[in-house]
Amino acid sequence: MNWQALALSVKLAFIVSVVLFLIGMPIAYWIAFSRWRWKFLVESVVALPLVLPPTVLGFYLLVAMGPRSPLGRLWLRAFGHSLSFTFEGLVVASLIYSLPFTVQPFAAAFRSVDQQLAQASATLGISLLMTFARVIVPLSYAGIVTGLVLSFAHTLGEFGVVLMVGGNIPGVTRTVSIDIYDQVQSLNYIAANQTALLLLAVSFLTLSVVYAVNRKVWAL
Repeated sequence: MNWQALALSVKLAFIVSVVLFLIGMPIAYWIAFSRWRWKFLVESVVALPLVLPPTVLGFYLLVAMGPRSPLGRLWLRAFGHSLSFTFEGLVVASLIYSLPFTVQPFAAAFRSVDQQLAQASATLGISLLMTFARVIVPLSYAGIVTGLVLSFAHTLGEFGVVLMVGGNIPGVTRTVSIDIYDQVQSLNYIAANQTALLLLAVSFLTLSVVYAVNRKVWAL
């Protein structure tokens, strides 16, 4: 078991989940309640990573992070090194790749809240932000938990995008999924099986948590 790769993957998944929680909430709120006619275009962009091949997404992200791109040049001036093939690059790529796994459950949960409750809060003079924090968020906890768990698990098992953007640098960009690939390439099936079984258990636990929260099994 490559504990260094596992620790790196957990660190990456945790950071991505926290950031997606912060940026996913306003995006999901806008998607859920905006009446803009062309809103479907934004929804399509957010959902694009669901259907786009990871190698395609990874290629364009790699180009966007390159030293000749605006983002790459800005990062190079600020930090003195390229954004591609770094842990920070993995974070940026993972944020985009896992975005729909956070935003879509959030938006679905926000839509399910009875709007009469939000309207009643507004008539009492409570601000929109406080209504969101005290009414919509508590009633949407199942969708919020689902989004966080899915984004964490999805980031933990990333392969194609991570390999394209970060390469395979030990201790820097070698995640647990890439480590499995390396072990298979080296014909070390025992080590690959141990790590794969761990990811299988994490995936099963993730789905169990999601279904348990949505079906409220503890209420029986």
